[in-house]
Amino acid sequence: MSKIKGSCLCGAVTFEVTGPFDQFHLCHCSRCRKSSGSAHASNIFTKPDRITWLTGESLIKRFELPTAERFARCFCGQCGSGVPCLSRNGLALNIPAGSLDEDPVIRPQDNIFWRDRGCWYDEGLVAPRFDEYPE
Repeated sequence: MSKIKGSCLCGAVTFEVTGPFDQFHLCHCSRCRKSSGSAHASNIFTKPDRITWLTGESLIKRFELPTAERFARCFCGQCGSGVPCLSRNGLALNIPAGSLDEDPVIRPQDNIFWRDRGCWYDEGLVAPRFDEYPE
């Protein structure tokens, strides 16, 4: 059982999660795209008891979309970046993969809600790549 640390962007919220993890999905649904501001959400799922909050738990805000059965998002109240979030039914912990400071070992299993992906997504996969800002 490996322990992996993670945090929000500003570092006020820190946590440790214990693997192994159960699932890893790249979700392209419009809700995940809008909430992340990106092409998709990178969601790792595990059991709720596998997290220890180290700092800033009181800073965490939660948003539940009233029109959705499952969608919820937790984020740092200071910087707004995503942090682990208990599912609405309380059975799973959703960890934003980008919030982890170390390799979670698990790799994405699939792309879900593929039909909903951004109309520009496919072109991005073949666009030029740079290690830093292009000149």
